[in-house]
Amino acid sequence: MVTTTSRGGPMLRASSTAFAGPFIYHFTRVSRNAKTGPMAVTTTSANTCLPGCSFRQSGCYAENGLLALHWRAVSAGARGGSFDELLAQIRTLPRRALWRHNQAGDLTPSAPGTIDVHLLSRLAMANRGRRGFTYTHYPPTRANRAAIRQANQLGFAVNLSAETLAQADGYAVLEVAPVVVVLPVGTTKPTRTPSGRPVIVCPSSVGNTDCLSCGICQQRDRSVIVGFPAHGARARHVERILLEGRPS
Repeated sequence: MVTTTSRGGPMLRASSTAFAGPFIYHFTRVSRNAKTGPMAVTTTSANTCLPGCSFRQSGCYAENGLLALHWRAVSAGARGGSFDELLAQIRTLPRRALWRHNQAGDLTPSAPGTIDVHLLSRLAMANRGRRGFTYTHYPPTRANRAAIRQANQLGFAVNLSAETLAQADGYAVLEVAPVVVVLPVGTTKPTRTPSGRPVIVCPSSVGNTDCLSCGICQQRDRSVIVGFPAHGARARHVERILLEGRPS
């Protein structure tokens, strides 16, 4: 196990601030998750997640079940390695391979709430010729928009993750990246945002297929918003957040 700073070098002791490394990355070549299918997936330590996320320790699906056990091990440094090691693994994937970055965790920050544009660019370059995709809960600030736009232009699909349909509208207006959104528990039919944008329910969520066979979240130029029904042990709590309309 190798730990890393946000720049991928040797670990430096974290300061006492809220923003603390090291960041740790785990690569799984063939996932056994029925929803993703047998594709490559990665897991990143929990300290990459947005500090103010509404679902943090309050409904996040990755904090429950078998994935939670794996994520805790990665976050504790018991599994995983450096960013450079992650990139090396990604480069071994076959051309056109569909893979998911961060089944748990988020993009690496350079400061609280700010995506590290340098690392994201390196990740996108390592993905060249492959079909990687991910989601981010980081707010679309000017700096984050630039980082996300660049990654998508380089062929690595970064989806903006919204917590409400109204927020999804706001993200779509930016025309920076494809958008996904959390939906109420048990949603199975397409819906629309307050502004009328179409929202389809993730086919994997309703059992029609898996990520490997679908690939819609890797379509960087899509206009349709993909909705994920709240799931996991605290799905009803997530649903209350949605109904109250109080996103991060």
